[in-house]
Amino acid sequence: MYLSRVEIDTNDRYKTRDLTHLGAYHNWVEQSFPQEVANRKRLRHLWRIDQLGTKKYLLVLSEEKPDLKELEKYGVSGTAATKPYDSFLNSLKVGQTLRFRLTANPTHKVRRFPGDQGGHVVPHVTVAQQCKWLLDRSEKSGFELLEQPASVFEAEQLRKAFNVTNREYPILHKKQSRTVKLSRVTFEGVLKITDADAFRDVMKKGIGREKAYGMGLMTVLPGA
Repeated sequence: MYLSRVEIDTNDRYKTRDLTHLGAYHNWVEQSFPQEVANRKRLRHLWRIDQLGTKKYLLVLSEEKPDLKELEKYGVSGTAATKPYDSFLNSLKVGQTLRFRLTANPTHKVRRFPGDQGGHVVPHVTVAQQCKWLLDRSEKSGFELLEQPASVFEAEQLRKAFNVTNREYPILHKKQSRTVKLSRVTFEGVLKITDADAFRDVMKKGIGREKAYGMGLMTVLPGA
């Protein structure tokens, strides 16, 4: 696995004029792997947009190295970089406490009519609902955030371990000129690894839906 990053050239509006929706970012990521495109063998790439101060970065997790020239297509020249990620993933251990950042698409299914077996996917709306969504997935994902509070709507208790730091609804253009808005939520906080294998799997495969469109990628740093 490889983790790559490039600073998005937000100061050059002409250069980044195509980046108006999530599909354009998805295409940017895919075109950064020209060998996969040529071989018609598309691997799953997790990615997200990070805001650090006044700068924006595209972060990509992939099985193969991207072409750094293609990765800089909409980026600041000289800022694209990639590094091996497997050694870090293999070093993760049970009991380790880490700071994390996750951008995800918290959703749930509702029945539109009696007998609706599949259900309709809708986004969670409130911060408390979004926090509970992550809490509900933490155990099977191999990490612990904090003990379940008496009420899942006690947001102040949830914020002691992690926070929702950003919420927005970016646009995705679909086929037949259909436009949808996806719920994009960024969580930051502290976690403890409880199952190293399950946690590594989540780090590689992501959490939740819409992974092709910048959701699901979790990254961690040592120290709490």
